[in-house]
Amino acid sequence: MIKQHAKPSNRPAIARHLRWASCLVAASLASGCSGISGAVDSVSDTGSAIGSRFSQLFGGKSQPVGEPSAPVATTNSALGCPPLSIRNGASTFTVGAPGKPAIGSDVRYQVTITNIARDCTLAGDIIGARIGIEGRIIVGPAGAPPTVDIPIRVAVVQETTQGTKAIFTKLYRASVTMPADGGNTTYSFVAEDVDYQVPSSSANQYYIYYVGFDANGLKPEPAPRPGRRAKASG
Repeated sequence: MIKQHAKPSNRPAIARHLRWASCLVAASLASGCSGISGAVDSVSDTGSAIGSRFSQLFGGKSQPVGEPSAPVATTNSALGCPPLSIRNGASTFTVGAPGKPAIGSDVRYQVTITNIARDCTLAGDIIGARIGIEGRIIVGPAGAPPTVDIPIRVAVVQETTQGTKAIFTKLYRASVTMPADGGNTTYSFVAEDVDYQVPSSSANQYYIYYVGFDANGLKPEPAPRPGRRAKASG
């Protein structure tokens, strides 16, 4: 019997797109369907046995994204630790192939936030806060690079009817090593150097901590250069 060569099938590509779509649905549900868009600078965790800094510091005191912050007392102070929230439109970070928009088959990966946590400590007239996030990195159809850089913005803001005042803001850069098999992974990050002046009791009630991805924090990868054309021989 002569075997016939089967026509090339696009099933692997279709399967990858289906896996990508299902992961995006799951991530959107976990992040509350938000829009896509110094001590230690960053701590990333890819499932190693040593565990993550986030788990070590906050244990089971983290809050799933979409749920309001539970009251937390400021250590050695009558002041309450401000609530923590994700900045609108900053709960996901999507990166496309170099030189291409992050849509469809050109998506390399998407980073989401699933849990957040914070605590505060009073030292003299300075409040030191630790703000952490946990999340997932979902590999897209274009395939993620070996290392993913995540730009994370942490801010302390005073919000009143008169306007918004930034008390503290800093951009962090967390690097996460992706699995060798090209699959999805989890990560965690903790900012441990969020320090600011102790506010009055009346002002403290208007303070809020914000965290989220800052897409402007990383320079885009340059688009691949086209190959040089060979000179025509004379």
